[in-house]
Amino acid sequence: MRPTFDFSPLFRSSIGFDRVLSALENANRLEAVDSWPPYDIVKLSKDEYRISLAVAGFSPDELTLTHEPNVLIVAGQQANEDNVQYLHRGIAHRAFQRRFELADHVKVRGANLVDGLLTIELAREIPEEMKPRRIQIGSNATPSTTGTQQIESDQQAA
Repeated sequence: MRPTFDFSPLFRSSIGFDRVLSALENANRLEAVDSWPPYDIVKLSKDEYRISLAVAGFSPDELTLTHEPNVLIVAGQQANEDNVQYLHRGIAHRAFQRRFELADHVKVRGANLVDGLLTIELAREIPEEMKPRRIQIGSNATPSTTGTQQIESDQQAA
């Protein structure tokens, strides 16, 4: 049995982290998760990641990648082979859907299917306006009034 953690003290003292804390609470509640198809997640650099899924037997037309806000959904559905009689069926041909939670500003750069491995390239791209910037400190002793504007008036001077 997993220990449960109470994140409520963090909700009281942090602002803007509610989505992260909710994700942690939800991850703690997850029960047995389907592990098919198997996959790897690799961190290539500070802001680059790669997901590799073993999807042997699937063609590119049978796979779907959907990038929603903060979620990547990979789904596979193979065409039915009604006229085939199997004596033994050991290769899984079942449909699947795998969801990956993505952090803010993580974008999908591309995907390739080679030798039964679906490789998805991801990168965190922080917008320029959100990057740290240095603020210049002025040396004026009094507040400047040069940038003030007067709001238009209905009355005109005579």
